[in-house]
Amino acid sequence: MKRRFKLFKQILVMCFMAHCSSLSAQEEGRWTEERVWDWYDKIGVIRGFNFLPSTAVNSTEMWQAETFDTRTIDRELKLAQQAGYNSARVFLQYLVWENDPEGLMKRIDTFLDIADKRDISVMFILFDDCAFASKEPYLGPQDKPVPGVHNSGWTPSPGSFRVKDESYWPKLEKYVKAIVGAYKNDSRVIVWDMYNEPGNSKMWQESLPLLQATFKWSREVNPSQPLTAAPWGDFYNIFSNKSLMTKEMFAMSDIITFHAYETPEKIDEKVNLLDVNYNRPMMCTEWLRRQNGGTFENILPIFAQYKVGWYQWGLVAGDTQTYMHWGSKEGTPEPKIWQHDVFHTDGKPYDASEFNLIKAFDFK
Repeated sequence: MKRRFKLFKQILVMCFMAHCSSLSAQEEGRWTEERVWDWYDKIGVIRGFNFLPSTAVNSTEMWQAETFDTRTIDRELKLAQQAGYNSARVFLQYLVWENDPEGLMKRIDTFLDIADKRDISVMFILFDDCAFASKEPYLGPQDKPVPGVHNSGWTPSPGSFRVKDESYWPKLEKYVKAIVGAYKNDSRVIVWDMYNEPGNSKMWQESLPLLQATFKWSREVNPSQPLTAAPWGDFYNIFSNKSLMTKEMFAMSDIITFHAYETPEKIDEKVNLLDVNYNRPMMCTEWLRRQNGGTFENILPIFAQYKVGWYQWGLVAGDTQTYMHWGSKEGTPEPKIWQHDVFHTDGKPYDASEFNLIKAFDFK
């Protein structure tokens, strides 16, 4: 009996804190529940993927003029369309914009044209703290992938020193407002992801001020698309004071997004927690970890039950090598069970039965 009372009390506290966060965020321009549900009903069911062309080792290589590979992009988005996908989540790179703003804008427009031709909408990501390569972003030729290593060339955006140095932020503000402002009424862009995994690469709470500023700058442009950012590594401290970052991400977001690389049981628990405490549309912006049961067969029914749109990680196995498992060492052979990605480089499916599940995915 005591245990049940304690659980009930916990749920009440969680609901109250979520409500307070929501009120505070709405005062700063957060979309109302009515507005965001109306938007969600109009866009339809999202079946998406995180995208880099297989010829790019990171977002810099994807967007630099010298390596912007429209032929590969078009071929791979055609594969995505045939597989049943209808949306792509795409990382931008601030440093490319700083070096060549006009050129990057033209390449973004070209990319959107290609995606639109394939009936694929786009969620752009403005900043990112992931740094698998343990390097700051850099221009020019990018290092070749280390054989056998998952995401060996991935660099962050804008880079840790720019995150921490507020004297640099006027440039970051200009970037955010230029990108969001250019496409704020463009139907090809459906969501703005402010910041991928803020605090990753041991940045922790140091990234929170830039995350807050990015929401503020984007709100000032007044885009027709919703804004979001997905808690990732400290999810279960949402309703405590242990992670201000996690609480703020949910409080500022128009739609609720999250990452889900756990077991199916843990993912079900996570989605249920969000469903109970937030009356807002949900999207999972990263998932698919086959080796621990996070497969299409196991996860899509959970998303269907809770009406969760989704973007699984990876499309075509390429220079990011994200089919390898996290922590793989140099020289590790290709695993029998891929972690991410759904196509081989030649376009052959890793498992064609997965596409039947994608095409059939709908909300219950």
